[in-house]
Amino acid sequence: MGAAEATPAPESPARSGITALGEMACRYQADEIRPEDLPMIAAEALAAGLDTPTLCELAGLPRNADTRDIRDAFEQALSETGIELPERGVARRHALRRLAARLVDGDIAPADLATGDWWETEAETVEERAFVSLIPQCGCCIGYTLGLDQRTWAAEIRTAALALTSSPPSRPGC
Repeated sequence: MGAAEATPAPESPARSGITALGEMACRYQADEIRPEDLPMIAAEALAAGLDTPTLCELAGLPRNADTRDIRDAFEQALSETGIELPERGVARRHALRRLAARLVDGDIAPADLATGDWWETEAETVEERAFVSLIPQCGCCIGYTLGLDQRTWAAEIRTAALALTSSPPSRPGC
């Protein structure tokens, strides 16, 4: 019988809670999470094994609490768990990658990309710039702003999304 292979130790619930809370911090900073959803996120972090005073306080806030109180509590809870709130630009670039992945996976249609302000994202890599350059300000302007017909645009934006999701992130984080 050969040598036993080492099995990696399972991640502790608190560690996976920190990872999940870190991702939520990134999504929060990219405006993908509404403040009224943060108390439930805090409750889920508590259930995952994290436990800080402000996280408990946040989990107890109602959805209709003052938005400033919710935001302040969330940012304090992140601080207490050692999670840094990423810079907004970095968070938006990671959100752009998630958006590209959703397009590649077929979770959204190309036309759905024109509903946000993604075209304003400050791209840093060639892949990010290629993807962002194909996102129109509105769905009706694809031909006018990009000079492409709908079918050609959809094919090009899927190709750019695949290139973006296949490339390594230029900065670690979210």
